[in-house]
Amino acid sequence: MQTECIPDMFGFEAVEGRQVVAAFDGGAITSNAGALLLGATDRVIRMVDRLASCFVDRRSQAQVEHSVATLVGQRIFAIALGYEDLNDHETLRHDALMAVLAGKLEARRADCAAVAGKSTLNRLELSKPEPSRYHKISYDAEAVDRLFVDLFLETHRTAEGRFFHGYYKSYCYLPLYIFCGRHLLCAKLRRSDIDASAGSVEEVARIVAQIRGRWPKVRILLRADSGFTRDDLMTWCELNDVDYLFGLAKNDRLIAEIAAELAEAAEENRQSGKPARRFRDFQYRTRKSWSRQRRVVGKAEWMIPSVAESESATKPRRKKKSIKVGDIDLATLEGRANPRFVVTSLQADQHQARALYEKLYCARGEMENRIKECQLDLFADRTSTHTMRANQLRLWLSSMAYVLISALRRIALATTRFADATCGTIRLKLFKIGAHVRISVRRIKFSMASAFPYTDVFRTAWAALDSAAL
Repeated sequence: MQTECIPDMFGFEAVEGRQVVAAFDGGAITSNAGALLLGATDRVIRMVDRLASCFVDRRSQAQVEHSVATLVGQRIFAIALGYEDLNDHETLRHDALMAVLAGKLEARRADCAAVAGKSTLNRLELSKPEPSRYHKISYDAEAVDRLFVDLFLETHRTAEGRFFHGYYKSYCYLPLYIFCGRHLLCAKLRRSDIDASAGSVEEVARIVAQIRGRWPKVRILLRADSGFTRDDLMTWCELNDVDYLFGLAKNDRLIAEIAAELAEAAEENRQSGKPARRFRDFQYRTRKSWSRQRRVVGKAEWMIPSVAESESATKPRRKKKSIKVGDIDLATLEGRANPRFVVTSLQADQHQARALYEKLYCARGEMENRIKECQLDLFADRTSTHTMRANQLRLWLSSMAYVLISALRRIALATTRFADATCGTIRLKLFKIGAHVRISVRRIKFSMASAFPYTDVFRTAWAALDSAAL
């Protein structure tokens, strides 16, 4: 309960005869001291300054308190720390940690803090590709797109062999993400009333050209789900020496191709009581949409109904579709079929059907976890501004926050228990450190909590970043 004598003092239950009180009077204290590692990571990859160079600032520089680099860095660091709202910066601008990350301890004007408040940051987020009287900060969208790929290329001395392409639906928009392993190469916002693959040929062509400018002979494999199984994308890949492995939506013709394998799997399932799989390799062409035959691998799987399915057996269910194999109708057998299909340019003599599906295609699911990190941990789905242009810029800022934390994970945490941690876990366990900030003439000291449980990880990360910066 609040004490009576001091309005800003909060009293709690006494411990061993001693009063327990609290007040917001600690002075220069931050709860984000671990973000010093983010600043060290940025010094290694120089992401903030390079992203800021994609903007053009036509403000009167004599009147400017906060540079574009300060604004961009402040927004990215804050997103990485879990602050998605611009309103948060009304308080964050007084946090000594944010000032240190910006490399600026004091403002020139008495009515300003070292870093910007919500109004100034809002003007950045509402900037346009072309400047105007009221929007004097503009940006080069092509330069931002190139920067994602440049940051990826610089992480490898030699070519990396994995390439992944996918999408993730949100309420108002259909964003297009392109990843290579954990590296984000493209984050493009699109309307939701379009085909899932819309714009993919242009984006893939741009990225492949940029990668092959560095690695001319690199082999690229494009993976995606069935939303991208379109003739124009597959044809482009075939003409440009890019392999692909895409999901393929099932239909009656495809299921008929693996009917015999389904029957074998059903019999094995009946005998073993466990899910059974068979695979079949065949050539396939749609009746209208494909320009040629392509290799398709079908997974013929027969499964025992799950507990949830069994419990819902009393509910009205659609009648199973008849599938005849000789005199046997698979629809009459116990259990259910779970057929899946992929289409690929990879050759059968080098990639057998089972390994192609189970090891190459199914690994795509791990890449979807990276999209969830962007969406859930770093607020990439926060598209609440009324213009698509501003929402695209927000998406880029969230995506750059992902790139920064991913670089920290790669450079500094590879040998620690957080080597495979998500962005959210890294933020919670490594960035959120309470510290008292002391600023003197000679130094700025963050006195971090002595009881912090991951001091060994922090020490290892600092040493790795210090070495990488040399």
